[in-house]
Amino acid sequence: MAASGLFTVDGVTRCSWCQAGPDYIAYHDSEWGFPVRDDRRLFEKISLEGFQSGLSWLTILRKRENFRRAFADFDLERVANFGAQDVTRLLDDAGIVRHRGKIESTINNARRCIALIETEGSLADFVWRFEPEAHTRPSRLTLDVLRAMPSTPESTALSKELKARGWSFIGPTTAYAFMQAMGLVNDHMHGCDVRGRAEAGRAGG
Repeated sequence: MAASGLFTVDGVTRCSWCQAGPDYIAYHDSEWGFPVRDDRRLFEKISLEGFQSGLSWLTILRKRENFRRAFADFDLERVANFGAQDVTRLLDDAGIVRHRGKIESTINNARRCIALIETEGSLADFVWRFEPEAHTRPSRLTLDVLRAMPSTPESTALSKELKARGWSFIGPTTAYAFMQAMGLVNDHMHGCDVRGRAEAGRAGG
């Protein structure tokens, strides 16, 4: 029997949050917690985390290809040039989450991201500055530890800095979910068979 917060299927032990279906398992095994330094992928994830607010990530994951189609594959320049007609188009798109505030936020954030890249070099260079020092992380991740960590000082700082630069829908909890997914932290639980691969990716980055 797997420890609390873990489950085992076909001899593979994983974090229990990905039990909901094969698409969730694939995301857990190949994406979540692995380091990302590509600006387009980082911007996509920040945007989708904003859309996820108040919903489950599985809902967004199952709509991700629709979001990519609707938002020009999250190409910064193209999204930044979206106007009122695009907002109307997106509000009529049943394949995505039709929330005006989140749609307009994504367009705004694309514009803010371009400005950030002009001053910081890249979105990756900027966000990876908020990677926590190893000694500030819990020595052993358990389900209770993760439940007690909806945000961290680093995610709060990232959220505060982005908001100061005009970004929206990026609170500390959203920022922490982004950091977990993009590998700025490795929150695969101890005992999860994927944890070591994610950590090797971070160490090699």
